[in-house]
This record gives sequence, C-alpha cells and structure tokens, in this order.
Amino acid sequence: MTDYRNMGAEETWRVFRIMAEFVEGFDELSRVGPAVSIFGSARIKPGDPYYELAVDTARFVGQAGFAVITGGGGGIMEAANKGARQAGVKSIGLNIELPHEQVPNKYQNLPLHFRYFFCRKVMFLKYALGFIVMPGGYGTMDEFFEALVLIQTLKQAHFPVICMGREFWKGLIDWMSEMLDKKHHYIDPQDINVFTLCDDPQEAARIIKDFHLSNGRCGIRQPPGIRKWTNGQ
Repeated sequence: MTDYRNMGAEETWRVFRIMAEFVEGFDELSRVGPAVSIFGSARIKPGDPYYELAVDTARFVGQAGFAVITGGGGGIMEAANKGARQAGVKSIGLNIELPHEQVPNKYQNLPLHFRYFFCRKVMFLKYALGFIVMPGGYGTMDEFFEALVLIQTLKQAHFPVICMGREFWKGLIDWMSEMLDKKHHYIDPQDINVFTLCDDPQEAARIIKDFHLSNGRCGIRQPPGIRKWTNGQ
C-alpha cells in the first residue's frame, strides 16, 4: 500500500533540489557575460565534418566576444567547448545526470551539473544571446523547437537561432514550410522566418554579433538579415 505521507515529504524535498539547481545556475551564469548556446548530437566523433564545423563555429563565436554554453557531453558539445577554449573564452558545460551516465568533456572551464532537464533548459535560454543548432537527434530537436515556441509566443524576446548545416536541415525546413504553414496553416507565415540556415562559421558569428550590437541583450523584432533563409542559394 502506498504511503502518501512519505511521498509528500519526498516531493517537498524535490522542490528544494530544484531550487538549488536554479540558484547555482543563476549565480554562476549571471557573471559570465554575453554568451551563445550551441546544441548538437552527442554521437558525432572527432574528425566528422560536423564536429569540425562545430569547433570552427564556436571558435569564431568566441573570437567575436561571446562565451559558449553547451550541454557538456561528447560529440558536438565537446567540439563547441573545444572551439571556445581555443578562442580563450568561457567554455561552459551544463552537464545532465542520465541513467547511462554522460561523461563531461575535458574542454569545459565552467562545468555545472543538473539533475533536471527543465532546470538545465532554463539556463540555456536565460543566459544566451543566440542559439546555434548543429545536426542532432531528439534532444537537439527539443532545444530547437523550444526556442522557436518561445519566440513565436513572445515568451522570449527575439534572438538569433542559427541552424548550421544546410544539407541536414533543409528537408525539415521545407516540410515545415509546406505542411505547417502553406497547407495546414498551423503556423503563421512569419513563423518560418525566425531562424537562419547557415553553413559558414564566420557568418554565424557575425549574425549574432551584429544582432547584439543592434539590440543589446535582446530585441523586440529580428533584424531583416536574420529573418530569412534560402533554398540552397
């Protein structure tokens, strides 16, 4: 028979653990300064073109004056932290406890540890001036669409969302444009233009830097250069 009194006590302590994660995250990241969150697959290995693209992108982002925030694990996360270290900027890893333990990569110089995904996602959003989304799986898609929903619903001021790797993203973006917008009208036409498709690490860094110089921490509207993507042109 379930003891609901003990269950209630356990849930109360869970609230304090959640609060502790928020307090630590707010305290550490509020002192970092301008930062960019970079997402992508943990399964990509060094030497993969997307791994090297992530290293280069993070390095240019760092050279543009931004710290880099990742999920702290391997693959794209490791690559982005590596690029940040090469640029000499804060290389932040928001590590998560998983049943199959995530091994923190060695390129972090500010590691934080989270038990709860939702606490971690708040940190990705609250302290980033832009998102760079590399190829990845379910977790990457979750973070990508979370950003789009917050912009669409005006819960978050506009910020650059850049999808790196045209070949990887183009099919999804074409499907979103055709099925969600044109055919079913599940989104407004302007909702398809809140992110940028890009292959050039320097261009990605420039977009974020120009946006930051024009808008400060955030903006009410995205500048024209951010609101468009092209069909392979």
